[in-house]
Amino acid sequence: MRCPFCNSEDTKVIDSRPADEQNAIRRRRECISCNKRFTTYERLEAFPMMVVKKDETREQYDRQKAEKGILLACHKRPVSAEQVQELLDELENQLFNTGRKEIPTTLIGEIIMQKLRELDEVAYVRFASVYREFKDVDTFAAEITKLLKKGS
Repeated sequence: MRCPFCNSEDTKVIDSRPADEQNAIRRRRECISCNKRFTTYERLEAFPMMVVKKDETREQYDRQKAEKGILLACHKRPVSAEQVQELLDELENQLFNTGRKEIPTTLIGEIIMQKLRELDEVAYVRFASVYREFKDVDTFAAEITKLLKKGS
């Protein structure tokens, strides 16, 4: 493991413990060269999941792509990095539990929207506006109206 501070390969593990409801291992490391500490996570990759896009092309599931979309939706919102990671972990657990090797982007988007709706309604509307490709203000307003009716 390379040190993210000095790029040295000389690091040691200080502490290891289960994380993510036993689905990962959290390792606290220390760099021998610069003495700085950092954390790494090991996760089991059960099987490579393929994502089926709207145009029927396929690509391997990429956690960073999902994270980027969620982070954009949560920009300047009271959502912590831990909450985003937890949302991603829940998403992946749900996807893996389907047992399918090919997952449509529609399912991924719907799960993310459901989780964002519970986490932060503004982030949800932001994500939905891009995911559902709102074409005009009326579509946007209709989605907000639906949200307001469910909240009543």
